[in-house]
Amino acid sequence: MSILNSLPDEPEEEPSPESQTPSNHWVDKQELTRPQLKADTPLRMVETAFLASTASLIWFINFYFPLGPVLRIFFPVPIALVYLRWDRRAAWMAALTSGLLLTVLMGPARSLLFVMPYGFMGVLLGAAWYRRRVPWMVSITLGTLLGTLGVFFRLWLLSVLSGEDLWVYVITQVSEFIEWVFLKLSLLTTPSVFLIQIGAIALIILNNFIYLFVVHLAAWLLFDRLGNPIPRPPHWVQVLMDYEG
Repeated sequence: MSILNSLPDEPEEEPSPESQTPSNHWVDKQELTRPQLKADTPLRMVETAFLASTASLIWFINFYFPLGPVLRIFFPVPIALVYLRWDRRAAWMAALTSGLLLTVLMGPARSLLFVMPYGFMGVLLGAAWYRRRVPWMVSITLGTLLGTLGVFFRLWLLSVLSGEDLWVYVITQVSEFIEWVFLKLSLLTTPSVFLIQIGAIALIILNNFIYLFVVHLAAWLLFDRLGNPIPRPPHWVQVLMDYEG
């Protein structure tokens, strides 16, 4: 037996954890920097498309089969719900998708009558209600201004398409109403044209204010049950509705 064979075998050196650290650290760093798709992206797309088509369908049904003010209350509600559930970009995409869908179904002119003001109103209300930041009076006032602009936009667009000044028709209707009021009050004077125009604008603003208040009531009662609450109404509204929220 040789001396070399009689020597005990030396244990092999095991790789220390420190020697593996650089390669493992490089792999972990790659995994951290790898772009990952958000799991909620398909859900966002599906809900945005569904609510946009819902808004378009409500407008479409109300245009051909009007049911009074019932469906009109919900014109801006689906787009506002998109904003509450997701974000501003999804709400704008819903408004744009609704306009494009109505363009295919009804033509560009009628789709514009929906987008302005109801598509923009849905985005505006969603932004006002997001995270319960804005009280009702502020959101109703902003919506009233946008709705009033929408009425004048509608009158302008329809006047261009029909070749007639529809504002004259509105003035005629308002003048008859003011004359009836003067008759009931036993006033023998004739209202001036300026007073009639101011009365027409005031009636448009009042109509939009009442409309926005009803939209807020419907959204308040509906969105609470969907898990997307909006700001609380004034206390007198809660007492009147006998609602605890």
